Amino acid sequence: MDWETELRLRREITQAGRRLWQDGLVAHTDGNISARLDSDWVLITPSGVNKGSLKPHQILRVKIEDGTVDGNGKPSVETPMHLAIYRARPDVNAIVHAHPPYATAFAAAGLALTEPVFPEMIVRFGEIPLVPYATPGTDRLAELVAEAIQDHEALLLQNHGAITVGQTLEEACGLMEALEWTAKGLWLARALGNALPLTPSEIARLFAMRPNSIR
Repeated sequence: MDWETELRLRREITQAGRRLWQDGLVAHTDGNISARLDSDWVLITPSGVNKGSLKPHQILRVKIEDGTVDGNGKPSVETPMHLAIYRARPDVNAIVHAHPPYATAFAAAGLALTEPVFPEMIVRFGEIPLVPYATPGTDRLAELVAEAIQDHEALLLQNHGAITVGQTLEEACGLMEALEWTAKGLWLARALGNALPLTPSEIARLFAMRPNSIR
């Protein structure tokens, strides 16, 4: 991969970090973002840096196969989770892990986003399952996420947050925004007393409209 392409991806990661921070989907140093550089390497955000003030030179190269870091600095503690996804999904080129408030509230309550209430949610996601809790940064969490992400583009992480994947950073960020909108809409509908599910025939019709994921 040429340096011009790498610099573009570094800038896209910093822009994605600013976008997530401005939208209130991450706070302070929370969350992490990565992008596939080539078949061997990814670029990932550093540990302990506010996503709203990232600089391109702070982004780190990490080898997909074994987590080797190319350069100085400490990559995100969630690097094992990102690498596990890239190994499990060769079609994925970008990953966003954030703590959107409404989606994280569902995750903290142990609730997946699977209620067939919003047409947009069904067409975009199908459903958003909940990954059982495992300590952040551990191989166990990486294993659970890599298994769950096989057939989905978004996951809730129990007591932790959410993760989205895409062919581009724009897609991964957009799905994180859509995930949070879904969670907020469902939360508000429940606060009003009820979230009416769509009929089985309409659900089937909407599932038929779904693209064949990003693969």
